[in-house]
Amino acid sequence: MPKTLLAATTNEGKLREIAEILAPLGLDLRTPFEFPLVVEAPEDTGTFEGNALRKARHWHAATGLAVLADDSGLCVDALDGQPGVYSARYAPSVAERNAKLLAALRDLPPERRGAHFVCVAAFIDESGRAVTAEGRCEGRIHHEPRGSGGFGYDPLFWVDECACTVAELPSDVKHTLSHRGRALQALRPALERWVRGGDRP
Repeated sequence: MPKTLLAATTNEGKLREIAEILAPLGLDLRTPFEFPLVVEAPEDTGTFEGNALRKARHWHAATGLAVLADDSGLCVDALDGQPGVYSARYAPSVAERNAKLLAALRDLPPERRGAHFVCVAAFIDESGRAVTAEGRCEGRIHHEPRGSGGFGYDPLFWVDECACTVAELPSDVKHTLSHRGRALQALRPALERWVRGGDRP
């Protein structure tokens, strides 16, 4: 019988990526949409790891299930690491966030547009034991959106080794390079031990 795991996000793009990346584990993946009476956890710790753990513990307490949560963001060198943990709240909509970012970097040449994505994934098993892992993806902010894949800031995030934006990458390539893909791969040994019935995550 497959293990049940709650993916603690209502972001459809994140849910799709998590389902694709974790598909080989054969999990029964649940989502917060199945628990409409549970409110979202606040993301107010000031760190990616703190926010990820808060979300994971919140959903574990509410459902009793094993939970996978993450917190992620875009850190732009020229903006002193902003928007960082506030990436999803940088402006009201995705289009406005991307427009605001482009405006902030309008006069900067490519060599001063360095940035990186960060993702911290947190897994909590049914007994409440937790483990976290971090993934990063280095790149820079392109001068205009490109590509129709991905979500969020993906159309603006240029990856030099691929000579394209993240939104132009096939999903299987994105999963090997992206911050979320790398965080989940780093977490995978713990998930595999849990699936096999090991003592610790």
